[in-house]
Amino acid sequence: QEKLVESGGGLVQPGGSLRLSCAASGRTFSSRAMGWFRQAPGKEREFVAAINWSGVNAYYADSVKGRFTISRDNAKNTVYLQMISLKVEATAVYYCAADRGIYGVGSTHEGGYDYWGQGTQVTVSS
Repeated sequence: QEKLVESGGGLVQPGGSLRLSCAASGRTFSSRAMGWFRQAPGKEREFVAAINWSGVNAYYADSVKGRFTISRDNAKNTVYLQMISLKVEATAVYYCAADRGIYGVGSTHEGGYDYWGQGTQVTVSS
């Protein structure tokens, strides 16, 4: 079982950058694909990015391609989301999630993940 804890959120001006971290405490982190999702006020949770278990393959929502980068350090049981050129519409609670299975490629759908963090707030505002 994976316990996930996000950190790194905060208030940033439009055009600014943030790096989110998600620390996992379970034994299977290095075998699981990981994903980042976000939920803006009044909206459904949406896919942001995912990375496979080895870190070789990553994919992104169209809305963040070229500005967000997902990465992982399996030695530290941590996955990251580097965000640059942030826009106001990026304001949301950001969640990391661990894949349901092992040695997978990840998923763009919430149903593909069994373990979720509590979320970290990102606010983009001037």
